Amino acid sequence: MNLQLVLLLAYAALLIAVGLAIGRRVTTADGFFVAGRSLGPGLLFATVLAANIGAGSTVNAAALGYRDGVAAWWWVGSAGLGSLVLALWIGPRMWRVAKEHDLSTMGDYLDWRYGPAMRAAVTSLLWVGSLALLAVQLLAMAWILAAVAGVPKVTGCLIAGLVMTAYFVAGGLVSSAWVNLVQLVVLFAGFVVALPLATRAAGGLASLHATAPAADYWSFWQGGGSGPLEYLPLLLPAFFVSPGLIQKVYGARDARAVRLGVGVAAVALMAFAVLPPLLGIAARALAPGLANADMALPVLLAEHLPLAVGTLGLAAVLSAEISSADAILFMLATSLSRDLYRSFLRPAASDRQVLAVARGAAVAAGALGVGLAVLMPQLLSGLMIFYSLLVVSLFVPVLAGLHTRAGTRQVLPAIAAGVAVLLAARVAGWWNPTLLGIAASAVVFGVAELIRRARS
Repeated sequence: MNLQLVLLLAYAALLIAVGLAIGRRVTTADGFFVAGRSLGPGLLFATVLAANIGAGSTVNAAALGYRDGVAAWWWVGSAGLGSLVLALWIGPRMWRVAKEHDLSTMGDYLDWRYGPAMRAAVTSLLWVGSLALLAVQLLAMAWILAAVAGVPKVTGCLIAGLVMTAYFVAGGLVSSAWVNLVQLVVLFAGFVVALPLATRAAGGLASLHATAPAADYWSFWQGGGSGPLEYLPLLLPAFFVSPGLIQKVYGARDARAVRLGVGVAAVALMAFAVLPPLLGIAARALAPGLANADMALPVLLAEHLPLAVGTLGLAAVLSAEISSADAILFMLATSLSRDLYRSFLRPAASDRQVLAVARGAAVAAGALGVGLAVLMPQLLSGLMIFYSLLVVSLFVPVLAGLHTRAGTRQVLPAIAAGVAVLLAARVAGWWNPTLLGIAASAVVFGVAELIRRARS
């Protein structure tokens, strides 16, 4: 068997073992959902940063660097800027509301602020987008296994789904936070070690400049299809209204932990954003004829670096995909058990029953994610689906809920208008469908809110 594959599978087994060991302590739904609101700045930093560095931040960011050059920084950098907004503005406010009203999910917040109809409507939308993003993470892991040892796509997706589901089901947010800490050490070590060696293997910086396919390849502000205009409207708001990240914020022990833990994670994410595009640029110099740019990072690590360094880099990418996948699984499982099961199907369910449903939902969501990953052809399409739905459906409800007295009559039409414009713009191929959807949602909400104020 391929040595790199053996080492990667051993690393995956280690992650499962850590998750199972921590998960033995989790016996309540509160511990599973929000870690008993006990996370300090360190663990909150680890679990937020690990959730933010996934397939989009590694494999896809390197593919964008391969295609567009340095301006691919904005793909991950925009997420870091959004995380900074979460740390300094949205996060502390949401934590205080959650602490005061014992909220555990984004659905709890929407129900408390607008009523059960809003919980049901938004949760349904997010389930569709979240499954697409989960499939993206699993697909990226499958490509790593394919690059290392030619593992078939279906088998790779199954292995990835098993690893992710096993340790998450054990302990929810608590086990994820500790496993994420291990993953981050491997992640940063792998990328920091791989970059200088990949640059040297490609002939140095002078050689990278010489092989640039276009004049704007080394422009920070615009290269090909990458730049702030393309990514900021999509990703900046997505990372301060994300249900998965806000639910991790709920697990903080106080507002200071939110500001410090998430704030440092945001800065670290913006620093990390430099690495994948540069690795993608090195991959272009070493393997210029790739038919699929999404394979740039796996091919670079598996074929063009020394065995030890390449394996460490592949473990780093695997860490990124698994940590981001467990954050999505966390959102799906807790949402189904709390927002659907306890809120609509069985309000009198015991704590033990809710915990059992959450674990069962995690297994079911993992299986659905694997199935969708097998069918999905590319990373970017799944990422765009998720982030677009996330931003357009939650932007108005979250901000309006914190800063106005608007109710369901003002917010639901805004969501409907935003999603309708988003879908129409995507089908028609208009410029920046997400920004158009946000604008439509904001305009409809503004009109409805003016009418409400005039009547009152």
